[in-house]
Amino acid sequence: MGTAPTGESPHKGRTGLQRVWNAFFYSMDGLRAAFRHEDAFRQEVFLAAVLLPAAWFTPAAGTGKALMVASVLLVLIVELLNSAVEAAVDRISLENHALAKRAKDIGSAAVLLALLNVPVVWGLVLFG
Repeated sequence: MGTAPTGESPHKGRTGLQRVWNAFFYSMDGLRAAFRHEDAFRQEVFLAAVLLPAAWFTPAAGTGKALMVASVLLVLIVELLNSAVEAAVDRISLENHALAKRAKDIGSAAVLLALLNVPVVWGLVLFG
């Protein structure tokens, strides 16, 4: 196991199974933090808890079900990325700044598009 080059994270030097193991726990920490601190993520998790089982029981073929599930998971993924951007922007500064607003608004727009994608995909799979 090597060490990270100077100026980089000491965690970058980890390799193999240790890196995968650490990454898994960092990911779990991230999911817990998002669920605990982000209202929108919590709401979307509850929506997913309803929609994912519903997708399973639809009369759609396997590919359609996969698209339905993927559209819901995409919302969670985009929300996590949006929350990360917001946290990083807030860490840098809490003052109002045009670039901070732009970053947050663009992240919010990505979540909106992911949310709009769900009924489009579901509608096409079920009725298209």
